[in-house]
Amino acid sequence: MTADAPVVLVIEDEPQLRRFLRAALGSSYRLLEASTAREAEQLAPSHNPDLFLLDLGLPDGDGVDVARRLREWTHAPIIVLSARGREEDKVRALDAGADDYLTKPFGVAELLARMRVALRHSSKTDSGALEPVEVGPLRVDLVRREVTVDGREVRLTPTEYKLLSLFARHAGKVITHGQLLRDVWGPHATEVHVARVHVAELRKKIEADPARPRLLVTEPGVGYRLRDRIEDA
Repeated sequence: MTADAPVVLVIEDEPQLRRFLRAALGSSYRLLEASTAREAEQLAPSHNPDLFLLDLGLPDGDGVDVARRLREWTHAPIIVLSARGREEDKVRALDAGADDYLTKPFGVAELLARMRVALRHSSKTDSGALEPVEVGPLRVDLVRREVTVDGREVRLTPTEYKLLSLFARHAGKVITHGQLLRDVWGPHATEVHVARVHVAELRKKIEADPARPRLLVTEPGVGYRLRDRIEDA
C-alpha cells in the first residue's frame, strides 16, 4: 500500500465485519474504524477521509442521520453497508447524502468495484472540469451540450437533456426518484410516473435495446443509475 492510498473510514459496530473489511481492503486503502456514530463524528473531521463505509444500525444512532451530518461538511463518497434491504431504507439513505448502497451479505469484488466507481466520480467532481462523459457508445459533452451514440448526434428534448446531464454528472451513482424530480422538475414535483415516462423516452434514443437497458439502468424502487463503465453491465 502506498502512502497516498485513499483513506477510508469504516463506521460499523460488528467486530466480525470490521475484521473482514480490514482483510479485504487493508492492502489498498488506509483504514480508520469507528464502532459508534459518536466515534465516527469525532474521527472524520480530523482525518478527512476520502470515502466512508457506513452501517445504518449503529448502537447510538441511525446511520442515515450520520450521513446527513457528514454531508454538511464533506463531499467524500458514502457507501452504505446494511442488513436493511427494504427499498424505503435505501431511499432514505440515498436522499440523506449516501452515494451507494450495498445490502449485507455482499461480495468483496462488488464492494471494491463500487468503491472504485465512487472514488472516480469524486475525483472528477473535485477537479471541477466538465470533461465529456463516455459510457460505452454514449458520449455526453456537458460544455457543448452535445450527445452522441456511436459517433452519431442524438437530438434530445430540453427535458431529456436535463435528465441525461444530471445522470452524466453523477455517472455511477444512484439518483433517487426524489432527487430526479427535485433537480429536473423543481422542489414541489411529486409525480414519479412523469420521470418514468421521460426516462423511457430517453432510453429509446441512447440504448441499443431500450427494453433491456445497459447504460441507464433501474434501481428497483429507488431510482436510476447511469453506469460508470459499460463493462460493469
